[in-house]
Amino acid sequence: MSFADEIRATFRRGDSAAVLRLAEAEVTRARAAGEPAGEVEALYALARLALRGEDLPRAEHLAQAALDVALRAGDRELEERPRHVLAAVARLSGDYALARDRYEASIALNRALGRDETVQTELYNLAFVELHLGNVSRARELFARTDTIGNRFQKMAEAAVAAAEGDLARAADALAATEAAFADAGQVPDPDDAAELARIRATVSGEVS
Repeated sequence: MSFADEIRATFRRGDSAAVLRLAEAEVTRARAAGEPAGEVEALYALARLALRGEDLPRAEHLAQAALDVALRAGDRELEERPRHVLAAVARLSGDYALARDRYEASIALNRALGRDETVQTELYNLAFVELHLGNVSRARELFARTDTIGNRFQKMAEAAVAAAEGDLARAADALAATEAAFADAGQVPDPDDAAELARIRATVSGEVS
């Protein structure tokens, strides 16, 4: 298993302590070896940990550091993960106009790289931004273009749209299905997904208007 596969799987299991240990060791190793790919992956993991800890300034700093390494290396493929985190930081901070710009830039990069699956993932993330901007029809259109994402993400999209439309019964059913699917997969939602689930949960429970 590669370092990237190992640390991403560890992150999804929710073992933040192991992610921190692995990432810090890889930053040291990769810098000493002059391997930008390893350094970018490790900084990306640390940025995601900062997102999980709701330390958005640190997440922005680490993701930008990873992007700077990628730019110095002249390898556009290495830009992909840092740009994704930078978009997530803007989204979680509530700067939806900036988040839209960053997701659209990420989508353009992944199209240029031929990464169709990642394009769909970023279209999915952009759809949530459009929901927050009040563009429900646009969000629904974007969600419809993400047919290769997993069932739990499709259910989460359904829950989010239903909540935005005021169909709380459908939102509650889709939310329960989403949470069950994450549990069945033995995975913890990524920070941006966790934030969206929390918003849906609050809407369904009547904690927000």
